[in-house]
Amino acid sequence: MTKSAVNKGALLVLNSGSSSVKFSIFQLEGGAVEPLFAGQLTGIGTDAVLKAKSEAGELLAKESWAEYDKGNVPSILPHLLEWIEKNLPADLPLIGAGHRVVHGGEKFDKPVLVEGSVLEELASFSPLAPLHQPQNVAAIKALADSRPELPQVACFDTAFHQTMPEISTTYAIPKRFTEAGVRRYGFHGLSYEYIAHNLSETKPDLAKGRVVVAHLGNGASLTGLKNGVSIDTSMGFSALEGVPMGTRPGSIDPGILIYLMRENGMDADDLEKVLYHESGLLGVSGISNDMRDLEDNTDPAAVLAVDLFCSRVAKQIASLAVSIGGIDALVFTAGIGEHGPILRKKVLDMLGWMGFAIDDAKNDANAHEISAEGSIPTFIIPTDEEVMIARHTVRLLTA
Repeated sequence: MTKSAVNKGALLVLNSGSSSVKFSIFQLEGGAVEPLFAGQLTGIGTDAVLKAKSEAGELLAKESWAEYDKGNVPSILPHLLEWIEKNLPADLPLIGAGHRVVHGGEKFDKPVLVEGSVLEELASFSPLAPLHQPQNVAAIKALADSRPELPQVACFDTAFHQTMPEISTTYAIPKRFTEAGVRRYGFHGLSYEYIAHNLSETKPDLAKGRVVVAHLGNGASLTGLKNGVSIDTSMGFSALEGVPMGTRPGSIDPGILIYLMRENGMDADDLEKVLYHESGLLGVSGISNDMRDLEDNTDPAAVLAVDLFCSRVAKQIASLAVSIGGIDALVFTAGIGEHGPILRKKVLDMLGWMGFAIDDAKNDANAHEISAEGSIPTFIIPTDEEVMIARHTVRLLTA
């Protein structure tokens, strides 16, 4: 494909799960990408529904797709492609697709064009991310079957963390397991890459320093950056390690798992269900996995869940400061990070001894900079993983 062939057109960005698909459409013109519309298919396998809005917020679709629902994402994707192409401007043909892929293993340290043996290699990483990788691979294959001429790009959650030194990637386990790939990989890399890029443009001096980024959402992790590259991160071999999340526990004593297997007769599937779907905020509170349901709730279990989350986030920030040799700035991003003033204040109040102080008015307003005068600079920067995927897709299509 020549550069002139992709000078103008539309790009599809896909994030595929087992029963849902999030998608974004970007316009490419003159090398720049701009969002056009986005949406999601939910309830696939039970009661599929398509919802989509334009970048301006105009409702484009909210309709049942039960007639197309064959119980899985691959079967419904061709219909989604047809709907997308019908809603594209006539002069903007679909010219490429970029996928969020959870795991790139030790091999892929940057996005790749899906060609040759790449799809098989991606499938081989499924044991490292059994709940997500097979879904990502299935979507790429379904798109290739439906539109074999459409170039596809795989963008990895793990790639950004390939810069981590060995001390940050190694577990204290027998070397034979480490050599077999049991190591710390890190996730949310596309989000951290976007924040690092944003800082390099808006705060270049700080971007060259030591920055901790807190990606706090239903899935949550934190990363320590030096000169814009990942040095250490809270998630490790899987997306379970680190701070508590919506339904995931974060780091726990592995002896608990041995105990549950011996005393409760639990097997790998049982443990997977508990760790991925029943723990975290939901497990502690017994009420909800959504921080919005808990932060103002006076139920003692809800208060404990919120305080536990904030305490672990604060501890992780301090820990990452050790890994990067200090801290020059802190960034909050993702759903809770961007829209959780109560949580941000709790975290920063715990870190007053480090030199953090919050400006309450700015924090309550979700301002760009929320630190008080004299504090370590603290920012809210909305992340955009989809635009990172679009940019990578353009780069590879025009290479």
